Amino acid sequence: MGLKSGHSNDWDDMRRMLRDVVGKRRHCPFKGQNDAHQVSYKRFRRRITQRSSSEGPAASTPLATGRQCDPSFEFDTVCQRLELDSPPAKGVLQGNLQETALAGGVSHCGGVTPANTPRSITARGRPAAENAPEQGWVWSAAVQEDGNVQQAGSDERRHDLQPFAVLDKASVSLQGKSVMKMAAPSLLNDYYTNLLDCSCNGMIALALGSSVYLWNSETRALVGYLDQSPQPGRSRLQTPSISCLCWSKDGRALCIGTRRGEVQLWDVERKQNMRYLPSHLSVVRALSWKQQLLSSGSVLGRIHHLDPRDPAPLVGAAVQKDGICSLQWSPGDDWLASGSTEGLLCIWDSDVAGVTRSRQPITTMKQPSAVKAMAWCPWQRKMIATGGGWKDGELRIWDTESKTCVTSANTNSQICSLRWAEEKRYLVTGHGLPQHQVTCWTWELPSLSPIYQLTGHSHRVLHLALNPDSTQIFSAGADQRFHIWDM
Repeated sequence: MGLKSGHSNDWDDMRRMLRDVVGKRRHCPFKGQNDAHQVSYKRFRRRITQRSSSEGPAASTPLATGRQCDPSFEFDTVCQRLELDSPPAKGVLQGNLQETALAGGVSHCGGVTPANTPRSITARGRPAAENAPEQGWVWSAAVQEDGNVQQAGSDERRHDLQPFAVLDKASVSLQGKSVMKMAAPSLLNDYYTNLLDCSCNGMIALALGSSVYLWNSETRALVGYLDQSPQPGRSRLQTPSISCLCWSKDGRALCIGTRRGEVQLWDVERKQNMRYLPSHLSVVRALSWKQQLLSSGSVLGRIHHLDPRDPAPLVGAAVQKDGICSLQWSPGDDWLASGSTEGLLCIWDSDVAGVTRSRQPITTMKQPSAVKAMAWCPWQRKMIATGGGWKDGELRIWDTESKTCVTSANTNSQICSLRWAEEKRYLVTGHGLPQHQVTCWTWELPSLSPIYQLTGHSHRVLHLALNPDSTQIFSAGADQRFHIWDM
């Protein structure tokens, strides 16, 4: 038992006492007899307890059972899949529901939490989330620096650590060349992230690591940034990075998804957090708005429909077989498209009410690689474009009603990102090897033809965005550079 040697005599007495008790009980034919031996055993147990409490735990004291989780622990995908194989919870689910709702109440630590477990109430009267964020989000206004514009050919190293610092600015707009090149340090080189978006007001949101920077495309000035302050005792490297973001349709709210499964909703005009939505147990891969409804998709294939105005925001859910890497509502909010890591393009109807695993997509189409680059055509509302990965490289336009590919073009490169330019009626794609280019396409049935090829990135073009009138293309690449292109 790890007791000190000074108490060896006491220990020998107790051991003999215990041996006598066990030996005599072994010959006892009936239970309930030998009360004297029971008293002796109680004395033995009491002496052990007193000895342990006065001297600290013995070397062989058993450890507490169960696993304790570090709140900042990011779950392994395979482990999550095993945990979420349990049967779905039955009945109406209440509170700020997480992915546990669809997984029979699997908790972060691998235990099972009943769906009706009472939750603590926050100061604002809302149920306290079990995985409430450990660190707050802080808004910081940009500090304008004079003379950070450099001429072409100058040393980029001077400003490459400052987000949106101008590295190269063209005096004349040349076809195929970017008008401006800026720094985007700490941009995550992850094919499955969605880290760039432009609002209807021309405000650029770009996630760099665990921060979101806001840049005004009209004034070409950095407005400020949202930053996650690290928990005391933890370094900034341990702060979970951002995996996706999306502007609301009116440009007032910015939604941010993290690798910890959190969804943060920010009022950009007031510079304050509107709502914290503990939506998923896994990485939030994609976000899309349907009027006031926010849909989020996770790496485990969960689609959650959230109403931020409701105290219990989860109003509907569905499950896709494979991990989600893209999610988008159609222009008329009639259908929701989700792309999977296994090449499935799923189309869901607009009825999102209810939490169920049994809901099935109304249409499913298949391509040879992950459906990450994906976007609905704004003027042909049943048409959707997808881009193939490095094993495929095919640009396709699908008719979701007939479930057929109406036209395609082989790009001979990985298609990392895709956007429609509604005002110009172009299709814009961002590519990887071998040229890391941005390509503009015209589409007139049945032809799909490239008209511009924009080069300047030295690594794959992971993200694309366009300003409201489609006159400028914004691209962010794995080379940690942000480019502006005039159309």
